[in-house]
Amino acid sequence: MVSVCFYFQVHQPERLRRYSVFEIGKSHDYFDEKKNREVLQKVAGKCYLPMNRLLLELIKQHGSKFKVSFSISGVALDQFERYAPEVLESFKELAATGCVEFLAETYYHSLSFLKHTEEFDRQVDAHSKRIEELFGQTPKVFRNTELIFNNELAHHLQGRGFTAVLAEGADHILGWRSPNHLYTAVTAPGIKVLLKNYRLSDDVAFRFSDKGWKEHPLTVQKYAQWVNAVNGNGNVVNLFMDYETFGEHQWADTGIFQFMRALPGELLKHPDNSFKTPSEVAAAFQPVGVLDMHSFVSWADLERDLSAWLGNNMQRAAMEELYAMRDMVYASGDTKLIDDWRRLTTSDHFYYMCTKWFSDGDVHKYFNPYETPYDGYIAFMNVLNDVALRVGAPRGQPTLSLTERPSLLVAQLALAKAGKGFDAHDAPRPEIAPLSVERT
Repeated sequence: MVSVCFYFQVHQPERLRRYSVFEIGKSHDYFDEKKNREVLQKVAGKCYLPMNRLLLELIKQHGSKFKVSFSISGVALDQFERYAPEVLESFKELAATGCVEFLAETYYHSLSFLKHTEEFDRQVDAHSKRIEELFGQTPKVFRNTELIFNNELAHHLQGRGFTAVLAEGADHILGWRSPNHLYTAVTAPGIKVLLKNYRLSDDVAFRFSDKGWKEHPLTVQKYAQWVNAVNGNGNVVNLFMDYETFGEHQWADTGIFQFMRALPGELLKHPDNSFKTPSEVAAAFQPVGVLDMHSFVSWADLERDLSAWLGNNMQRAAMEELYAMRDMVYASGDTKLIDDWRRLTTSDHFYYMCTKWFSDGDVHKYFNPYETPYDGYIAFMNVLNDVALRVGAPRGQPTLSLTERPSLLVAQLALAKAGKGFDAHDAPRPEIAPLSVERT
């Protein structure tokens, strides 16, 4: 028997506008509302609304035999309310079927577990509360930002009462083992780990429209055969992917919606196949082994590590300075300041600073509002400097000590003090250039 577990990540960041160094101390308007509205409404029309309608039709057609799950970030939910309330209503309609599970995550799609477990817990609590309010479910399965996972996180989640967690089925972790079984972490025997079958997932998410792929075109019959082959060799096929796969990454004219419309029926032709939510998978099957994951693993890029967000000095410096301000921000009692700071924890801000322009370059440019990673860094650090002033740091002094190299902020403040303009193209690029090949 093989159970197919569909999980879709739904997230849209709140992008920063091009916040100038000359606005520091004068304006606290950090986010590009116009751009965020445009992107959200565009993706809603191409993906969220048509795909939600399709899933609802499939549930009506197959009843409880067809099930899916979602993890929707809090910042996405907030934007649905502001810019596309019809999307939120369509998710509520799916929730009412009883065939859709909503998972827990950090409210701001953040990397908070890497830096501050108290902040992590606050964001998880806020997200779970929001899911309960909107969809009437209390999440028991956790999906960390971009499937980032290790032993320590498993132990922490077990202590919080979660029954299962999603993770990447990375080859360097599994070795000879299969992602088509459940596992536990060596530090947390009480929580079950569901691993993404990245080959079958990526066949849809990344390769579906690739005419150079030897399996193109991907038909439902061919794909169903691949899933059916797991019978006798595993319990579950975890198909985890971005929801934007449907209609945005893979456009409607590729046939992706027709593929998804026909897939459940084709899979259910096999008498041993079924669809289950993550909670149902965790309840139905026992772990077959123990994973020992000391280092963090994610589903990002070829490396499956943290280098997409923390692979260069710009990213690491920005992250350090952001979390160094946390306690001062909360101590201020300023609800607007606290909300601004939390929205800055969204992982996408650091992703935009990534300098991996090799095999993963096209992925990092998708939906990136900046021409270069350096532009993303400057915008973020300008905002952080204003946040520092809002929590009482002395104005006119460099508050952010970035690296052993001369701080970009020092250069900005010096130029501003001299009455000169500052632009990304004026920056000391020889200082930054080596970052393009740096790895951790």
